[in-house]
Amino acid sequence: MALDDTVVHRGRLLATLRLQHPDGLADRGFRLLHPETGEPYTGDRRHLVATCRSVANFSAGALADGPSWCVDAAEHGLAFLREAHRSEDGGYHLVVDGDGEPVDRTRSAYGHAFVLLAYARAAAAGLDGAETDLAATHRLIDERFRDDAGMLRSDCDPDWIEREPYRGQNANMHACEAYLAAYEATDDGMYLDRARHLARAITVDLASETDGLLWEHYTADWDHDFEYNADEPRHQFRPPGYQPGHHVEWAKFLALLDRYDDATVGVDAPGDEHGSATADEDAPEGGWYARATELFDAAIEHGWTENGFVYTHDETGVPIVADQYGWALAEALGASAALAERAAARDDADEAGRLREWNRRLTVCTDLFRGPAGFWYEKRFAAADGGDLVAPGPPGVEPDYHPASAYFECWRSASTAPTADADGA
Repeated sequence: MALDDTVVHRGRLLATLRLQHPDGLADRGFRLLHPETGEPYTGDRRHLVATCRSVANFSAGALADGPSWCVDAAEHGLAFLREAHRSEDGGYHLVVDGDGEPVDRTRSAYGHAFVLLAYARAAAAGLDGAETDLAATHRLIDERFRDDAGMLRSDCDPDWIEREPYRGQNANMHACEAYLAAYEATDDGMYLDRARHLARAITVDLASETDGLLWEHYTADWDHDFEYNADEPRHQFRPPGYQPGHHVEWAKFLALLDRYDDATVGVDAPGDEHGSATADEDAPEGGWYARATELFDAAIEHGWTENGFVYTHDETGVPIVADQYGWALAEALGASAALAERAAARDDADEAGRLREWNRRLTVCTDLFRGPAGFWYEKRFAAADGGDLVAPGPPGVEPDYHPASAYFECWRSASTAPTADADGA
């Protein structure tokens, strides 16, 4: 299969969504389905990130001209996001029950980045009111989470008091993703500038102190905190060490920045009709594409195990936790597609061919994470620990968002790229 086979990529996206519809839809909001049985988990808690990811997923299906139920499911999720998760002050509860009663009122920076993504994808799909909510969420993040460095601060109590003097690259990475999606939905250069700023800070400026690798945890002043969670190597969201999965995820976003900078070449300085900065203002030396390729290759060098990526490793590439998470594989799949498109745009047939080959290899490996019911397991333990598959625990934040995002990017990158020749070179 060549990377430009848009029909296949679109089919994989819609097949992933079809597994969630209608069984993943509760009377209100969404529910997590078990990858082995396909049955809903017991319990009635709904996580903000899962709600937002489901809205983004089905909106992507609508953007790919999927069946009408994609729009219906996205609207179903938007209603729950607005009515259950959103509080009177405009912030969003992290966990609610099926009736919309708050279970955890944390104001999560990571969670609010996904709120922005959900409204952005829904706005791009033309759903009613989504663009208004997108703008309101952008203002909320600016007022409540944006710090003096122009980055997202840490999680807050319901009264917006920060819970710890912490800064994390993960929340900022997903904010970059959301701002890219907001730019795609609105063509407003302000959102693109936000994405560029976050990308520059995390992947260039801060990474310059760690030999180009991306550290996860920082103090409130954005100093590297190398001891953070050192005693919790398997922490679900904030493990110590370097994560190959985040390197490939950033590689995908930098490839998109390169794509949009290509599209905005010639745009004047701030004050033009889009409000955008010049295309290369924040770009690193060599450009976004070169940095994206470095991050992708670093993940392969330090984290690839022939059937997945280790969860974390130290600065020399020695694994800290060798468990292989499905989300990391999916993000590498999307990154290889976006980077292959950028290589093709540069008429670099050799590099495009190399990246297409990685796309094929990664696609084959996805079968290792898919359960009998079709949904992805969360991870596989390393072979030395038995190699068993592990299902996500409720309430869950992973309604196959990473696979759906990967197939969506494969589809639109293939739609953008020049047609490959018969052997995929």
